[in-house]
Amino acid sequence: MSEKKSWGSTVKGWFIVPDESAGGEAGTGDYKPFSDVQVAPEDDAAIRRASGGATAKAGAAAAATPQTVFTGTPPAAPGGAVDFEQVYEAAGIDKDERERVARTLELLNSLPAGTDPTVRKQIVMASLRAFGVPIEQIIEAGAEELQALDAYIASGAADTEKLTEEAGQRIKQYEEEIVKLRKVMQERVDEQNAVIKRCNAQKLEVQKVLEFFGQEAVARVVRESPKLQEPSA
Repeated sequence: MSEKKSWGSTVKGWFIVPDESAGGEAGTGDYKPFSDVQVAPEDDAAIRRASGGATAKAGAAAAATPQTVFTGTPPAAPGGAVDFEQVYEAAGIDKDERERVARTLELLNSLPAGTDPTVRKQIVMASLRAFGVPIEQIIEAGAEELQALDAYIASGAADTEKLTEEAGQRIKQYEEEIVKLRKVMQERVDEQNAVIKRCNAQKLEVQKVLEFFGQEAVARVVRESPKLQEPSA
């Protein structure tokens, strides 16, 4: 396998969704892998050494879990907002490592978008050499951050799945309870309707007795009786 393919496989192990059918990596725009750019031999050697280490880490990362990546409790993400520094901190990535990646990214983003890839690579590598930043450490720190982000996603997905399962069970219980309550309500309404029907039928029977004595006699007894109240209008 050529050096270029070896680096390409490392890129695929850590970068987001490469699209080989389209002849390049998805969403990279004008970006070209470092293997496509001619650089100084000492820089190229450093990259090859680092990429070999990253390949090994990529294989290990495939089996990595939030439990093996995080040494502390990952932060919550209210409203989807992620505190990346806390994520990296929870993954045990120290401040110096994070700063190496941040400074390299700042340097890359400061270059004009149309900068020739070769010139861009030379500028970045020269700057890193001037600051005495080891390439291997930058790549290792970047790989650690990607690993931490993958683990953070997996951790959130597991928590979300657990919550949705628990919520689904509770909703199911509530729905079953609602069905039972609706049944009780309907039974009570049916029961009351039956009571009304039977009571009205019995009232008609008793009314036959009162009608026998006449309306005036009934009205007089109702007015004079302490036990009776005149019906409301």
